[in-house]
Amino acid sequence: MSQIERVAIVGGNHGNELTGVHLVKMFQQHPNLINRASFETLALLGNLKAIEAGKRYIDKDLNRCFTNQGLQNPQLSSYEDTRAKAILQILQPQNQPFVDVIVDLHSTTANMGLSLIFSDLHPFLLRLGAYLSSINPMVKIFVNQESREGGFLRSLCELGFVIEVGAVAQNILNAELFHQTEQLIYAILDYFEGCNQGNIPQINSTLTLYKYIGTIDYPRSHSGEIEAMIHPQLQFRDYQPLNPGDPMFLTFEGKDIFYEGASTVYPIFINEAAYYEKGIAMYLTQKHQEVV
Repeated sequence: MSQIERVAIVGGNHGNELTGVHLVKMFQQHPNLINRASFETLALLGNLKAIEAGKRYIDKDLNRCFTNQGLQNPQLSSYEDTRAKAILQILQPQNQPFVDVIVDLHSTTANMGLSLIFSDLHPFLLRLGAYLSSINPMVKIFVNQESREGGFLRSLCELGFVIEVGAVAQNILNAELFHQTEQLIYAILDYFEGCNQGNIPQINSTLTLYKYIGTIDYPRSHSGEIEAMIHPQLQFRDYQPLNPGDPMFLTFEGKDIFYEGASTVYPIFINEAAYYEKGIAMYLTQKHQEVV
C-alpha cells in the first residue's frame, strides 16, 4: 500500500443526519483533532442547503449524484447535481491528485450501531475493518459491491467508505453515538498514520463481514400503499439472524407475514425512515468470515 497523503471526512451528504454535520463542524473549528503528521485531513460539509433546511435533500439525493455520467453532464442543473460537481473539485483541486481516502459520515434510524460500509473487498479496507472491530466489538462491516455504480460519494476513490451509525432519529443528536463516532474517526486516522510510518497494528486474521444480497420492500397494495409494518420481533434486530419461517411483517389487521427464504439471512437498515420513499424495508445480507 502506497502512502496515504490526503483524507477527506465528509458529513451532511444528507442534511438531516446531524451526527456527521456537527462532527465536521467541530473538526473545521478544531483541525488539530484530525491533523496527523504524515497526511492532510480535509473536513467537508456535503449538502449545504439541505443542512440549512434540516432536510435529507433539496431536489434529489446528493449521495446518488456521483456517477461519472452525471458529473460530466453539464445539463444536470439541480442543486444536488451542481453541489456534487463542486465537491468533486474540492476533492481533486486543479493539478493535484484525488484524495486517497473518503470517510463519508451518515446516521440511520435503524439499529446499526457503528457500521462501516465498503463497496468492495479491498485488502487495505478489510485490514482496517479487522483492526477497528478488534478494538471495538460494536463495529460491524457491511460490503455492498453492487453499490459501486450507484453514484455514492464513497465510490469516487478506491479507499472510500461510509461510517453509518444508529439508531438515531433524523434531525436529532445522540450524545453517546456522537462520541462513539468521534472516537472511531480518531482510531481510523491513527491507523492511517501507523500505516504511513510502517507501524501497522497486529489484527485478527479473520474478519466477520455482512455481504449484500438484496433489498425487501414492504407489502403493498396494487395502488402502492403499504399494507404491513416491520414485525415487532424483527424491529431493531439489525445484524441478527432471520430464519425461514420467522415473522417479518405485521399487517394493520394483526396478521403475521413470515420470511419465506430458503436460508438464514441477516437483515440491516431495518425500517430506515429515509428508505420508505425508495421502496426498501430492509437490506438482506449473508454473514461471511474473510481471511485478511
